[in-house]
Amino acid sequence: MKIYLVGGAVRDQLLALPIKDQDWVVVGGTPQAMLDDGFQQVGADFPVFLHPKTKEEYALARTERKKGKGYLGFECYAAPDVTLEDDLKRRDLTINAMASADGIIIDPYNGQADLEHKVLRHVSEAFSEDPLRVLRVARFAARFHHLGFTVADETTTLMKQLVNAGELQHLAAERVWQESAIALGEKSPWIYFEVLRSCGALKALFPELDALFGIPQPEKHHPEIDTGLHSLLSLKAASLLSEEVSVRFAALTHDLGKGVTPKSEWPQHRGHEKRSLPLVKSLCKRIKVPNNVRSLSLLAAEYHTHVHRAFELKAATLLKVIRASDAFRNGDKFEQFLLVCEADSKGRTGLENVDYPQSHYFMKALNAAKAAKPAELIAEGFSGKELGLALQDKQQSNIEQTKQQMKRERANAD
Repeated sequence: MKIYLVGGAVRDQLLALPIKDQDWVVVGGTPQAMLDDGFQQVGADFPVFLHPKTKEEYALARTERKKGKGYLGFECYAAPDVTLEDDLKRRDLTINAMASADGIIIDPYNGQADLEHKVLRHVSEAFSEDPLRVLRVARFAARFHHLGFTVADETTTLMKQLVNAGELQHLAAERVWQESAIALGEKSPWIYFEVLRSCGALKALFPELDALFGIPQPEKHHPEIDTGLHSLLSLKAASLLSEEVSVRFAALTHDLGKGVTPKSEWPQHRGHEKRSLPLVKSLCKRIKVPNNVRSLSLLAAEYHTHVHRAFELKAATLLKVIRASDAFRNGDKFEQFLLVCEADSKGRTGLENVDYPQSHYFMKALNAAKAAKPAELIAEGFSGKELGLALQDKQQSNIEQTKQQMKRERANAD
């Protein structure tokens, strides 16, 4: 048996990046030989084993073939006669199809050249057998964009062919979200959606988002004009403000309602907040978005313009937004919501570095509302429904006092 380090660990080593996980391929081995050496087999479909000490994955060299028409998974062939080159050929990108052993790089598909030229290129026509690879290419583009990587033209062409053939419709929703969630956590997550759009995959998988491109907004407030571009700029701004996938996804989807604004009303989008809600719900349901991400996205879609107009709002409206955000019980979610609003504000061409004092204003209002103590009202004799109403009145009164105080402070500052 011969053991090789393969895939991402080899790639990242050549890029001088930190290596998170190491995967190994065993050539000339058998399942029984691995078990005899103390390895633990995992999964029934693929010959993958865990090292008895490091728990790293060791896979027998294998080839794969797509099962029938549509995406039905793969038939796996693993045997001692499968070569390292056979195993590497089934991988997605050339930069992921390298191996090393004893300090020597094995590179049958020119991955090192593509690393040098910063190109994401498919290894072989076998790329077409797994439509998930369309998303993987987009995800790697998001990961390595800051290093200057781009997708090869011939790979984009192949991705388009997969989309046009309807192959992406066979992907399980969970897989779409899993790849998208990882991409949202990458250094340049907006690039993931740009690449998907370039091959038609955005329309196939995220039609609510794709519909935003080409729809104008008032240039006075949105110098970038295009609503789709604004959504990607908001995601870009969010990625600088937070590493949370929920914040980034909410920033991306906060304006979906603008995609269904009647054309006669362009470039205005009055009422887009409410129109966004069923679209966010539909998207989240279709690709199985987790509840916490869905909840924040709906909150941001409905109330982001309230936060933008914070200084104009009455105390009662400020309290309404705070209550709708569940801020008394979940302060972290409220802070994430404010980050989404800030990302929306900064996701505009030329306005990326403009301050967003509305967040501080809303936090002051929340703290003022929190200062209203139920125990004090109970001591005054309130109970039941009357207690709830009295508490709300006290919260609103505290917010109004804080509003007036901050108004005086701003006047003095001017």
